[in-house]
Amino acid sequence: MTATPIRLLLVDDDPLVRAGLALMIGGAEDIEVVGEAADGAEADELVRRTRPDVVLMDIRMPSVDGITATRRLRARPDAPQVVVLTTFHADEQVLHALRAGAAGFVLKDTPPAEIVDAVRRVAAGDPVLSPAVTRQLMRHAAGTAADDRQTRARERLAVLNDREREVAVAVGRGLANAGIAAALFISVATVKAHVSRILAKLGLDNRVQIALLAYDAGLLEDGGDGH
Repeated sequence: MTATPIRLLLVDDDPLVRAGLALMIGGAEDIEVVGEAADGAEADELVRRTRPDVVLMDIRMPSVDGITATRRLRARPDAPQVVVLTTFHADEQVLHALRAGAAGFVLKDTPPAEIVDAVRRVAAGDPVLSPAVTRQLMRHAAGTAADDRQTRARERLAVLNDREREVAVAVGRGLANAGIAAALFISVATVKAHVSRILAKLGLDNRVQIALLAYDAGLLEDGGDGH
């Protein structure tokens, strides 16, 4: 029995980029491109009609940009996963998109096979963000409002118990479930349960947002426990 294909919506204001993405992804038997949109407003309507599992979203678009569109889509009860497209590794706009609920990002010059892999991973619930790129983005996030952001982040994380806090730090450091399980001497199933509870307690969408919050709170600094 053939598995149901991943339903993918492409959103980019450049028709040539959309055509190129559709061509490179079209060869994957387990992914079906169900629609193309030229901006965030059109994407919102197409999501209602096509019900995609994943949206590949450009950040910079006229009318409704990718950040606004991501925030709107992630607020829907049947929210698709969103992967943002960008031309830069460390971009303030990427950070805004991740905070809005995107599950990760890919560069526009990423090899086709890696873009296809990113769509598959996000559809399976895994964020598309390497630990190295996560650290780069987080360093880019530091700024004049860092102290206020740290205070707010620590107040939010106060609802977590000690074990959930440890898991949040491990997520922030880019560890996968198996790595967290090994580091904390617990099962992968227990890690998944902790991650689910952390997301629910903090009102977050995905692991990327846990990582950003842990960074904001100062928990990822060497030797820092945030206390």
